[in-house]
Amino acid sequence: MANTTDPFSTALLKQFSPLDGLKRDNLAALARKVTVREASPQQLLFKEGDTEKRTIYVVSGTVELVDQGKVVETIEGQTEGARNPLSHALPRRVSARAKNRVKFISIDSDLLDVMLTWDQTGSYEVSELRGSPADGSGDWMTTLLQAKAFHKIPPANIQAIFMRMQQINYKSGDVVLKQGAEADFFYVLTRGKCLVTRETPLNKEGIKLAELNVGETFGEEGLISDAKRNATVTMMTDGSVMRLGKDDFQKLLNEPMLDWVTFEEAEEIVRGGGRWLDVRLPSEYENNHQDGALNIPLYFIRLKINALDPDIKYVVCCDTGRRSSAGAYILSERGFQAYVLRGGINKV
Repeated sequence: MANTTDPFSTALLKQFSPLDGLKRDNLAALARKVTVREASPQQLLFKEGDTEKRTIYVVSGTVELVDQGKVVETIEGQTEGARNPLSHALPRRVSARAKNRVKFISIDSDLLDVMLTWDQTGSYEVSELRGSPADGSGDWMTTLLQAKAFHKIPPANIQAIFMRMQQINYKSGDVVLKQGAEADFFYVLTRGKCLVTRETPLNKEGIKLAELNVGETFGEEGLISDAKRNATVTMMTDGSVMRLGKDDFQKLLNEPMLDWVTFEEAEEIVRGGGRWLDVRLPSEYENNHQDGALNIPLYFIRLKINALDPDIKYVVCCDTGRRSSAGAYILSERGFQAYVLRGGINKV
């Protein structure tokens, strides 16, 4: 629809409401996710009836708000009328059309809502946990807040999560967690890179499952399924993590994030275009599985996640619900619409 140009500055963001109410460092964190876009004359920024959750501000130029072909309002950039978002109610009650060349910004509304809520409920600014931009750790919190899964979590939980996290520093080559060890923490990588490997009977060195970058999380599978670690995570560079204890993770993050369904509800989702996702081992799957189910073992979920369709609803299943709840958490955390079969297929 429009071309992306340069990133926004905090000074420009402060021209808009309610962005002007954000604390300085929180505004800077949001600014890194915002870019200026351009629209040509007569180009639509959005249509009447649109339901996409975007918050749009006019930076420069003139936008016409059109209702059934008639211009009902004109918004000029750099004026008082441009301080507020364009036709913010959903579905859109009017169309927005560029009268001349227009520059505007478009922000994910859910992200903005979470950022505003965090800003107004948090007892400290994002910068106190974020680290300094110079060390490359500046984006981890914004990355977490932008995850669709975080939009399900009550604001008070978000505040408590960040309050209770502990920072741990590591050197290149350090093992953060070891395959076979007890699961005790949930981790967010805040600086550096990590390698995830899994040892097998045929490969004692470990097969590579994934590389993790700033803002990515790990350690949730063992906490949710109450099992030992199924992989080893090693620092590829010097870096640091924030970690959250098992009890806090279960209460503050896991419980509000998971959507449990009965077998009847699951079948309804599948009939409506969804799909079963079986996270058991191939041998278990071959012995007994739901018709049409896709099989991706839990420890391969991160590696195979790009093969999944983000537009499909997945009903994640295993024998009891333990492994499937871990799989559904990982999918939800990455923006997929995932459900967990309550009690597992053993109860079907």
